[in-house]
Amino acid sequence: MSETISLAIVGAAGRMGQRLVALAHEDAKLKVVAAIERADHPMMQRDAGEIAGVGAIGVPLTFDLRPTPAVLIDFSAPASMRHWLKTCRDRGIAMVVGTTGLHDADHAVIDQAAADIAVLQAPNMSLGVNVLFKIAGMVAQMLGDDYDKEIVEAHHRFKKDAPSGTAMGLAEAILAAMKKDKSSLVYDRHGDDCVRQRGEIGMHALRVGDEVGRHTAYFGTPGERLELTHVATNRDTFVRGALRAAGWLAGQKPGRYAIADMLGI
Repeated sequence: MSETISLAIVGAAGRMGQRLVALAHEDAKLKVVAAIERADHPMMQRDAGEIAGVGAIGVPLTFDLRPTPAVLIDFSAPASMRHWLKTCRDRGIAMVVGTTGLHDADHAVIDQAAADIAVLQAPNMSLGVNVLFKIAGMVAQMLGDDYDKEIVEAHHRFKKDAPSGTAMGLAEAILAAMKKDKSSLVYDRHGDDCVRQRGEIGMHALRVGDEVGRHTAYFGTPGERLELTHVATNRDTFVRGALRAAGWLAGQKPGRYAIADMLGI
């Protein structure tokens, strides 16, 4: 699309939200028209650009959505995501869902909304991570159950959910490639008898200091080990991916999409 794409950003005063505002402001193809936060936020009615450190952009922080943008980007919490998904469906707004910690019921609601609007949901908006998902699935399929599979993720000490949405996305890519379900996952082994069982996939979460995000899929057998690792060095990689997704989603028909659809992989 050649015209400017209007955006609403939920959680605009948070760490991700501020960078979304700042980097969208730098992109001539995008225009932030709404910046949303919870009603009791101390910065309510302040200019979102000033909060993000890029100077006034004429968009105050509000708790409601007054204009009708082309796309709404949400990096909030599951309960908030559900509210804004309903709003987007009611008003015909495409939605980029970057919120993690979603449950099966949340995915079911996203599926329902996708009948009427374009929704792109991803556990990680990094383009590199989504390429990792694809590659890990291919490797798992090629090596099979003769190779042990373990997933280790690390994040900063403040992250609430574990395993991370990205680690689960990585596990799901491997499970799908091998035609397995989540019963094959084993979380954080402990005890006196934890001998590895053939075909299981280990899931492990580290919470360390200010780690932005590190995910490794291990494939090992006696004599060799293959490690696939993605490291995020700052949050802008997720922000740029989300903004690119918003620009792409604005031109799509109703449906549920992933970063892989945007990348054509």
